[in-house]
Amino acid sequence: MRALLIALLLLAASPAAAATCETTDFDGAPITWCRVDLASEELRLWLRDPDAAPFGTFGRVEEALGREGKHVGIAMNAGMFHHDRSPVGLYVENGMQEGRLVTSDGPGNFGLLPNGVFCVGDGTAQVIESHAYADNPPPCRYATQSGPMLVIDGKLHPKFRADSDSFYIRNGVGVRPGGTEAILAISDVPVNFHHFARFFRDVAGTPNALFLDGDVSRLYAPQLDRWDMGVPMGPILGTVEPAG
Repeated sequence: MRALLIALLLLAASPAAAATCETTDFDGAPITWCRVDLASEELRLWLRDPDAAPFGTFGRVEEALGREGKHVGIAMNAGMFHHDRSPVGLYVENGMQEGRLVTSDGPGNFGLLPNGVFCVGDGTAQVIESHAYADNPPPCRYATQSGPMLVIDGKLHPKFRADSDSFYIRNGVGVRPGGTEAILAISDVPVNFHHFARFFRDVAGTPNALFLDGDVSRLYAPQLDRWDMGVPMGPILGTVEPAG
């Protein structure tokens, strides 16, 4: 009994698991991807500071978390944004909505239907096609809409072509079956949509995955000594860990 109590105390005192990141060569393109266990890790979205100014950078999010006695584990840009860095489409942060769901087709990648919503609940997450979200909105503590969907029920987006010559650094998010593990990935070299979507389907094992952005894509992963720089971002997605 004493041994059991000691084991339980050690387990309670041990730090929560942190997201793990690695780089995989997939058909000649290195892709860095991070696995987030939603049962043991906190995954958040950030857009604005307490003065309603967009955070814009990983560093400013890190500073804000420091005031809570926490820090960023990993992070990446979390969807498309306007010139004022407001989100394109639906955005929910800590239960508060900014921006409306967009279900109509339109110009650019966002309007390449089907697009979708990445929704984070309590200990689970899901990627949902936007019309399905509109028909039956789930309870999302955090949510970001983007497009196009990369993988839809195990199939690639129907408009992706293997021979496409549209190559960009791209990042996205997917959810593994069961909804308790999210995959955040970024290509380290320019790839087309077909290539990037196949990675989520064939390597990451996510039956549903969502494109977040291209060209401005970046990753913050201290465990890989990586802190991508660039123009200020809109929404930011990342994990939260205790300081120290």
